[in-house]
Amino acid sequence: MTTPKIDIYTKFTCPFCVRAKRLLSNKGAEFNEFDISMGGPKREQMIARAPQARTVPQIFIGDVHVGGSDELAALDASGELDALLAG
Repeated sequence: MTTPKIDIYTKFTCPFCVRAKRLLSNKGAEFNEFDISMGGPKREQMIARAPQARTVPQIFIGDVHVGGSDELAALDASGELDALLAG
């Protein structure tokens, strides 16, 4: 089984982004980070993928829009994150 692609949209000096990236790294997950501090096409891509999202981080695991750092931590606390990361 292959692991799902993980994308995380972040901004420079965002403590919630650091927390989310740390959690994913501690799980051994590899992820693509897109810094949208200055806006640009990646910010537009994030909004296209999650139209209601205006804060960072925004995390996508495979086809699932997880949401932000709090949602990621809640998935971990419930035990659902490991299954999601396993694909």
